[in-house]
Amino acid sequence: GGTACVVTGQPFDTAKVKMQTFPDMYRGIVDCFVKTYKQVGFRGFYKGTTPALVANIAENSVLFMCYGFCQQIVRRIVGVDRKTKLSDLQNAAAGSFASAFATLVLCPTELVKCRLQAMHEMQLSGKIIQGHNTVWSVVKGVIQKDGPLGFYRGLSSTLLREVPGYFFFFGGYELSRTFFASGRSKDELGPIPLLLSGGFGGSCLWIAVYPVDCVKSRIQVLSMAGKQAGFMGTFVTVVRTEGVLALYSGLKPTMIRAFLANGALFLAYEYSRKLMMKQMDSY
Repeated sequence: GGTACVVTGQPFDTAKVKMQTFPDMYRGIVDCFVKTYKQVGFRGFYKGTTPALVANIAENSVLFMCYGFCQQIVRRIVGVDRKTKLSDLQNAAAGSFASAFATLVLCPTELVKCRLQAMHEMQLSGKIIQGHNTVWSVVKGVIQKDGPLGFYRGLSSTLLREVPGYFFFFGGYELSRTFFASGRSKDELGPIPLLLSGGFGGSCLWIAVYPVDCVKSRIQVLSMAGKQAGFMGTFVTVVRTEGVLALYSGLKPTMIRAFLANGALFLAYEYSRKLMMKQMDSY
């Protein structure tokens, strides 16, 4: 699921990070794509793909594993049998709880990804003299400068994004599946309803938490150039100096990516889960 998400959405994610961190450099998504292609070529859209793959595989593995555990916790809280189907709202709450655990594996890999994606802009703006162009050089730079805890820059803003965001993510996904099922079992849904449901869930997540993600990207990227303020300090600075709309820089590529990538994520997740369940049943 995580692999399908990255392969489908990485170019749009790259545009999102660039526009969030350096909103004055780009007039919009088309301008960002054209300039990136002219400056660094097609490979520029896939900068940070390796840590993005690691991040998404790790995050979604932990997320969906914990989602199952958190569903059981929710069943205990509401006092129902462990095989009882949860409501869409209860599933949303379970997804929100699960995201807190996924954040711990997501934050370090996402920091490396964001820095690689915005490295060219950091050099152009003069914030750093020489950029690190590989995953290992970024990892080494973080360890040398800030130690292992440096990978957790932006942790509080990542948590602020993930916990409420995944409530809307799983809530939107389950609500959409309920709509398409129309009284039938959700497990009987075909690929198109699953794609649309995943896309709807992803769109709900990003609409709800986009300003928080923008602040997170700023903290993780700009901390390369020196000490960066925390979440509230960065948030206030952006609003005061650039205006509220700066918090929504890169929203368009994010929404395109959210629909395509999360549709692919849930389609791959549901079908791989069914395939594994069949394999387990055959033993």
